[in-house]
Amino acid sequence: MSDQLTAWLRTIVPAAWSAVIAALVTGGAPAWLVDGLGDAGPTLVVPLVLAAVYPLLRKLEPHLPPPIARVLLGSTRPPTYTPPSSTTEQDGRHRAA
Repeated sequence: MSDQLTAWLRTIVPAAWSAVIAALVTGGAPAWLVDGLGDAGPTLVVPLVLAAVYPLLRKLEPHLPPPIARVLLGSTRPPTYTPPSSTTEQDGRHRAA
């Protein structure tokens, strides 16, 4: 699997889990909590859940069996990032292509 696909999966899969968790939370949340948010409730809850779920999954990843990690994170192999050497100067500045 390419690094680009791996990176995409490791972003999308936890986001999908966060959306499922957010839907369950907003569906079962008491009315006094979600009524004040109106239609913005789910829109606000998903990023908040993602902000909590993603770091938690990354912290738990080394302790999870590989099949479980694959289901929760999309891949057990983190992508590797290599900077393009042709556009970066010695001092770290980018030059125009």
